[in-house]
Amino acid sequence: MKAQVRTLTGEISHEIDLPEIFNEEYRPDLIKRAVLALQSTRFQPHGTNPYAGIRTSAESWGSGRGVAQVPRLKNGSRAARVPQATGGRAAHPPKVEKVLIKNINRKEKQKALRSAIAASTHLDLVRGRGHIFEGELPLVLEDKFEEITRTSDVISTLSALGLYADVERARRSKKVRAGRGTMRGRRYKQRKSILIVTGNEPLRAARNLAGVDAVAVNQLNAELLAPGTQAGRLTIWTESAIKRLEEF
Repeated sequence: MKAQVRTLTGEISHEIDLPEIFNEEYRPDLIKRAVLALQSTRFQPHGTNPYAGIRTSAESWGSGRGVAQVPRLKNGSRAARVPQATGGRAAHPPKVEKVLIKNINRKEKQKALRSAIAASTHLDLVRGRGHIFEGELPLVLEDKFEEITRTSDVISTLSALGLYADVERARRSKKVRAGRGTMRGRRYKQRKSILIVTGNEPLRAARNLAGVDAVAVNQLNAELLAPGTQAGRLTIWTESAIKRLEEF
């Protein structure tokens, strides 16, 4: 399998042979498991105070009084402590010792990553995610792209490749999240755009573009390639990143 290497102006420079990893079988089931396993490591344990609702002097009156044998306050007849009483303990509260992390076998995780990489070359999957682009996949750029230090130069390159419309799509999608998440550090929601994969260091000049993620090839994971467990993210590779992929 071959790919055309493009210059910063969008012209075709030469062709290279792609690693065997791009011929990997598409396994959406493994990709989903790998993404969910990765997301589960960010869950924060939470639970109630174990003494909540039971700090009271309430005791049951016992039998023979013609009333329910629930604990009642010493200075009145109101029920307390039990779940059905006002201010009582919770019946089944969340507990901090609950296991939140989902595990996945090492070989399955590796196969999911290879499958997600190969899925980035499938036109139907990439267009199915809503990405806007021109030309064929995969998109491979010369290594001069890694030397860019200005965001305006990145925008010029993406425009020359016919990809900047996808960044604009992500920028326009930003909206306020519904619900309590607006008060918990996740006020806005925004669609994902291009993933830029370089050989050694992430492309810092692209970090301010809407929906764009820039990583080195050794930082790739299933969630970056398949946000929301849906594979087929629009990905830009540099020539050195393609060469380092052979290590997989």
